[in-house]
Amino acid sequence: MYTSEQEKAHIRELQKMLYGISLYHTAIPRIIPNGIYGAESEQAVRDFQQEFGMHVTGEANQATWDKIVAVYQQLIGTPPQPLHAFPQKPGTVIMAGEHGFPVLIIQAILFALSEHYANILPCPMTGEFDNDTLRSLQLFQKLCIYPVTGCVDCSTWNMLSQAGSDLLITKT
Repeated sequence: MYTSEQEKAHIRELQKMLYGISLYHTAIPRIIPNGIYGAESEQAVRDFQQEFGMHVTGEANQATWDKIVAVYQQLIGTPPQPLHAFPQKPGTVIMAGEHGFPVLIIQAILFALSEHYANILPCPMTGEFDNDTLRSLQLFQKLCIYPVTGCVDCSTWNMLSQAGSDLLITKT
């Protein structure tokens, strides 16, 4: 017997795959997986069917389900895409007092470096460019024989990025 909990689990699985596909195909709206096949889920299925040349019904029949699974598996099997997290505006500098995703990445790299090298200070990963982040960054710049500005410009970002990539290479 097919229970309502099993139905919700299948709908949630469908929604998760559609969400993942929507990250690559912007014509498909992003839906939050909640296990309820409502108007948002139906629209996402319609848009998926339209995007992939299927008969548009808004229903997740077997053919639609199979296509969603195939597309999702193809997408998750692709090589990793580069993450462009440093702002692309020329002259950008990230400094103390700022916050956000780029700061979190800076902190993550500095933290990872501190776990490998005793002469790098760890800093908490908060997304806030605080005094701990500043001290750790300044020490990194000093060790790299780079002007100790305590700011992350494109050159410092590239050095951090390369240092983080080098850690990945040494682990494999």
